Amino acid sequence: MEWDLNWRLKIKMRLLFILLHLLLFACRVTNEQSKIAVLISANAEWKVVKSFYPEENYQSTPWGEYFSKELLTANGKVPILFFHEGWGKVAAAGATQYAIDRWNPEILINLGTCGGFEGLVNRYEILLIDRTIIYDIKEAMGDSKGAIADYSTDIDLSWLNYPDTLRKTVLVSADRDLVPEEIEVLKKDYQAIAGDWETGAIAYTCGRNNKKLLAIRGVTDLVNNQRGEAYGNPTVFENGTEIVMKKLLTDLPSWVAAVAKD
Repeated sequence: MEWDLNWRLKIKMRLLFILLHLLLFACRVTNEQSKIAVLISANAEWKVVKSFYPEENYQSTPWGEYFSKELLTANGKVPILFFHEGWGKVAAAGATQYAIDRWNPEILINLGTCGGFEGLVNRYEILLIDRTIIYDIKEAMGDSKGAIADYSTDIDLSWLNYPDTLRKTVLVSADRDLVPEEIEVLKKDYQAIAGDWETGAIAYTCGRNNKKLLAIRGVTDLVNNQRGEAYGNPTVFENGTEIVMKKLLTDLPSWVAAVAKD
């Protein structure tokens, strides 16, 4: 009888141990969920984030680092997840899907940089993106226009109140810097004024998941139909990135207050 009681006690303790671990796992998953996730792409952009928030608890993922922080806004403190996705379309698409699957944010905010078309946009100007076009698709067996149209995304901003002074615009994306000889075509075919590497993939992935996206990009340097001012002179891009990213991070609490009203 004594052995039977000990056996039953061991079984109960083992079940209690398993239940405790399941509860701790459930709490961890719940705590990782975030209503708002801020996505950062390029390494140079994330470097500014780390200098802006040097004391945070940075954690690693298969894609890049992340940390959670309560941001003080006009509506009080709001928990925000910051996630470094990496540069280029492949990393942008894969890491955005990873963020959606892991943290299930209601709203994703993409902060980053872009190159501007000289004469159409100002250096360090902040742009609100309402349409993205992935244009570096070359179809040899037919017309590339259909494929490019398939990877173009309209970003719904009807839910957002944004400043009238902020320019809403198209952004073209490609896995390369803007080519001076292509500037006139990008202006004519897509009415673009700026381009980057990642926003098109981020917008496409968010659209597939029916997620709200706020994409805000700042112009670090200008390109015309003959040259890019940062080409061969990366310091121009690096300095521009620091200026633009610090401005975006400084303004982030106002954006969070605007989107996190509930």
